[in-house]
Amino acid sequence: MFILSNTPSVANHFINELRDIETQKDRMRFRKNLERLGEILAYEISKELEFNDIEVKTPLAIAPSKKITSDLVIITILRASLPFYQGFLNYFDQAESGFIGAFREEEQENGEIKINLGYQASPSLEGKEIIIADPMLATGKSFIKTINALLANGKPKKIHIAAAFAAPEGIEHIQNNLKEIPCSFWLGVLDKKLNHLSYIVPGLGDAGDLAFGPKL
Repeated sequence: MFILSNTPSVANHFINELRDIETQKDRMRFRKNLERLGEILAYEISKELEFNDIEVKTPLAIAPSKKITSDLVIITILRASLPFYQGFLNYFDQAESGFIGAFREEEQENGEIKINLGYQASPSLEGKEIIIADPMLATGKSFIKTINALLANGKPKKIHIAAAFAAPEGIEHIQNNLKEIPCSFWLGVLDKKLNHLSYIVPGLGDAGDLAFGPKL
């Protein structure tokens, strides 16, 4: 598990602005900071990918170098994830993309939260490495439901779960329910807990509303 905030860097500055209730009023800045965290996490993930040795012809000579050979698919969970996803796409610009429309339905009588996957579109995932990018990893249930739905398009080689903010409960839920496919976590910050409404604490609030405005 990689946690970006564990090492002092400019990423801490972006995380602070995402949390701050005054800076949150600037939607464009909020979206840009999510995009920046996506770029930084993409860079960190790139260190774990497969590379081939290549030669590049310059105007003066031949330069030895390396090229990513991992077959990547970036999956984004609509709508809050769009700016975060764009950060990954900025770096992995030749990757394929998949899209999931996931939202919470009203809580059931037993207190369980039901996740509705209203939309799904993705390429074949067979043998590929997939990055599931969602800024908020709360209960982990939407991640598991998303992965189970995606398996209809093939079994990936590895899953990279990327979140800007995560709760321990969500990490534990995914680890307990995803054992057949190698999985790694790439987090901006690991927060303390979930509250009784299953929101991350201290978190930042509703990322979708902050990025795009309140929904009806």
